[in-house]
Amino acid sequence: MRSIRIIATTLLTPVVIAAAVGGGVLVAPASAQDDRLPGGRHIKHYTVRPGDTATGLAVRYHAWTAELIAHNHLGRSAGLTVGDRIEIPVVTAAVPHHQSEPTAHPPHGPAAANNRSRHRVADPPRQRVRRAIVRVSRQRGVDPQLSLAVSWQEAGWQMHHVSSAGAVGAMQVLPSTTKWMELYVGRNLKGHRLRDNVAAGVTLLDVLASETVSRARQVGAYYQGLGAVRRHGLYDDTRAYVDNVLAIKQRLEAGRPPA
Repeated sequence: MRSIRIIATTLLTPVVIAAAVGGGVLVAPASAQDDRLPGGRHIKHYTVRPGDTATGLAVRYHAWTAELIAHNHLGRSAGLTVGDRIEIPVVTAAVPHHQSEPTAHPPHGPAAANNRSRHRVADPPRQRVRRAIVRVSRQRGVDPQLSLAVSWQEAGWQMHHVSSAGAVGAMQVLPSTTKWMELYVGRNLKGHRLRDNVAAGVTLLDVLASETVSRARQVGAYYQGLGAVRRHGLYDDTRAYVDNVLAIKQRLEAGRPPA
């Protein structure tokens, strides 16, 4: 497929880091408000450095990307400027499950297999989901068994899963990632629809294949985010995710059930 130069440094939130420091002045986020945060948060004051992204900081300090962005009012682009002062709402305690809030270990990338909320959307049968994944994978030249393994790890071939971070469906893709994949697919995508959800996730795997040097890093970037993988390599929990996905793939290739 035609490669589009990736400017975003993470797959979870397209972020562009300003290259210059505005005179070295440290500017505190004027709109950060502690009273809008849920319980179990500790505010860490941080000065933005070159290469920092909202998602990367959330991963590093065990925060939720969406909370970090909203708390500092970074806007849709989640843009950070080197030298700015921001506040990172570090998760220090899990919130009771019935409140549908994040746990202490938020997901890093478009994948959000853990920390599911109870919100449900239309849920077609697993076999229909499987057929859709195989069909789209063949159309895009992606190994169908890999796509199936990722989807099983993410959501068990089910569409009703919606993560606390907003990742949706069988492929667990965020709305921002779905919007990004429209550039490759060439049409509008609605993440809650099976066909579009699969198109976004499988296309993302296709894009990552051209932007990484190994299958492990391709799968790892689906979970951790491409920018974070490029800067830091695979985190320990990402390696566990990759191992799980590749083990599922081997089972499927052998004609065995995924679990």
